[in-house]
Amino acid sequence: MSSATANSAPTTRARAARGGARSWLAWLGTVALALAIVLALWHLLTAVTGVISPARFATPAEVGQALRQIAIDGYSNGRLHQHVLRSVLLVTMGFVVASSFGVALGLAMGASRRVEAFVNPIFLVLRPIPPLAWIPLAIVWLGLGDAAKMMVIFVSAFVPSVINSFTGVRQIDKPIFEAAAMLDVTGARYWREVLIPGALPSIFTGLRLSLQASWTTLVAAELVGAVTGLGQILNQAAQDIFPAMILVGMISVALCGWLMTMGLGWIEKRVMPWKQLT
Repeated sequence: MSSATANSAPTTRARAARGGARSWLAWLGTVALALAIVLALWHLLTAVTGVISPARFATPAEVGQALRQIAIDGYSNGRLHQHVLRSVLLVTMGFVVASSFGVALGLAMGASRRVEAFVNPIFLVLRPIPPLAWIPLAIVWLGLGDAAKMMVIFVSAFVPSVINSFTGVRQIDKPIFEAAAMLDVTGARYWREVLIPGALPSIFTGLRLSLQASWTTLVAAELVGAVTGLGQILNQAAQDIFPAMILVGMISVALCGWLMTMGLGWIEKRVMPWKQLT
């Protein structure tokens, strides 16, 4: 390797790092500008003009006061961080278990016509049932504890992961399977080098949908029976007719879901580094 080539590699990495930093700062600036515009319109429509009644939709100042109340003094059996940790823990556990089983089943269905023929009829019968319809049955079976909530989260997160994993396998180009057959790639190596890499883009699409469904279902489950959690905040605030606290709960759910989706995106970039080059 020549000295010019050796010296060009660090320079290229430095330029890429500077480009990444500029992109990150530009993204942060865009997000900050969008939030500022939303807050300004929100304040204008509620606190200034009264086009939207503050009794129905709290002003930014009222939401700030509610946020301070729940963060410092607590509300509905806990402070904000306790509610957030409770909900994040339940979502994470339910999502990990459901996606693990869902991805494995979807890959198996995509790889084997026999597995598809056996599982697909059962799956097609259960799939149209909305996840929230399982809440009464979960309560009857498991009570009002965390197990019932995890069961409902499992049902909601399981379906997208199965469908997208199955689709990912079936969308792999036929020449790839032919090349694997020519090279006698079988067994665990076939799964590790052919099926899973080929289906990864669809798998991560399913994981994002599963994560979104997990949050939606968790909040609904916590509305029924929970001591702490973001759904419990929404439930209690609705009973207290406390619009500002309702918005605090909604914003907390949105931020938690967004941060977890960002984390999933970070994992996706590490698992599929080649995707950034296309």
